[in-house]
Amino acid sequence: MSKDRLGRPIWPEGFEELAKKLGRPLHPPGRDVRCIVSVGMLTEGWDCNTVTHIIGLRPFMSQLLCEQVVGRGLRRTNYTDFTDGGLLTEEVAKIFGVPFEVIPFKANAGPKPPAPKRYHEGYRQAMRNRVVINLDRAATLILDPMNIPPEVQMKAALPNNQGRHSLTGPGKIESVDLNPYRSGRRFQELVFDLARDLTRDYVVQPGCEAPAHVLFPQLVRIAERYLHEKVHPVQPANILDVFLSPYYGWVIERLVGTIQPDTSQGEAPEVPRYETSRGPGSTAEVDYWTSRDVCEVVRSHLNYVVADTAKWEQFAAYVIDTHPCVDAFAKNAGLGFAIPYLHNGAPHDYVPDFIIRLKTEPPRMLVLETKGYYPLEDVKRQAAQRWVTAVNAEGSYGIWAYALAKKVAEVDALISNAAT
Repeated sequence: MSKDRLGRPIWPEGFEELAKKLGRPLHPPGRDVRCIVSVGMLTEGWDCNTVTHIIGLRPFMSQLLCEQVVGRGLRRTNYTDFTDGGLLTEEVAKIFGVPFEVIPFKANAGPKPPAPKRYHEGYRQAMRNRVVINLDRAATLILDPMNIPPEVQMKAALPNNQGRHSLTGPGKIESVDLNPYRSGRRFQELVFDLARDLTRDYVVQPGCEAPAHVLFPQLVRIAERYLHEKVHPVQPANILDVFLSPYYGWVIERLVGTIQPDTSQGEAPEVPRYETSRGPGSTAEVDYWTSRDVCEVVRSHLNYVVADTAKWEQFAAYVIDTHPCVDAFAKNAGLGFAIPYLHNGAPHDYVPDFIIRLKTEPPRMLVLETKGYYPLEDVKRQAAQRWVTAVNAEGSYGIWAYALAKKVAEVDALISNAAT
């Protein structure tokens, strides 16, 4: 009788007689099988100790099933070979695929990526008595029912004649909306809640010397003006929906980014808090490889402009490079120039497209952004204008301005306006 390398019979008892009876070749069962594609077969009740590879083709709904399938490859083929230390020799089964990414494995951590360069870390405010808001620079908030629907239609989960759930099937349609919640709320309550939370945030800041009873009335007026002038509900949304998340948090973030000490009443202006671990950034530090498209320029300290778009930034770079009011410019790639802002309760970095030095006396810097439609456009514009105001108030880095080009054709006029 033929045996395998472990001394076991190649085929089961009676297989030779059955093969001769059926006129089949005398091959071991599964001799030509190299791969098995199964659906749920490897979860339990299957014992094979010759599995060397398992490839998962789809994710599992259960971590336990995933571990059971992995166990199919943990059967040893040999329990008689031992090392000099008395341990069984090593056997390896390789496991690949999406379902097995949850299985822990040992990997080399490698070197940590360098921390992103930051040249501006926040703002410093000294509020002694008066605060003010510039609504012209405040970001608008639109309560858009297309993004967060305030009402829906529902009905019982009864299938129609085709076995599908449908609003036209049996059962009564029920409309679920926010009107019961809104009926228990008032606009003035919303104003007071916003002012209360803002006051609590400001009075605990180190630079705030104004007591709560001085800040609160001012913040009430500011919150009321913002809700009336900058929050625009789209029917069937309602202004009272600001009570709910995420609208409430977005209003707080926009107000925090716009409220400043009132310099007209003798308050000290808001100034930036620069990074203390290094000096000012420079184009001399830009040196990196890229696979993106580049275009050559003349009036830049860098030899190329690295474009993030197919045409927009290339055309804008050409307009900037040939504009008579431009002294020098750089694409903000690898510079580490970022403007901080808050959104959804987390800090983010806004990285504008270009930094331009204009031919003015004294030299003026222009931060230029080229962007089509972007949902956070107002939030980033507000952050950039706050940054420009704070840097100009501090005065160490000259005069700065910010411009946003919604169309590439607007770049020329924006540069000319900034230079006058």
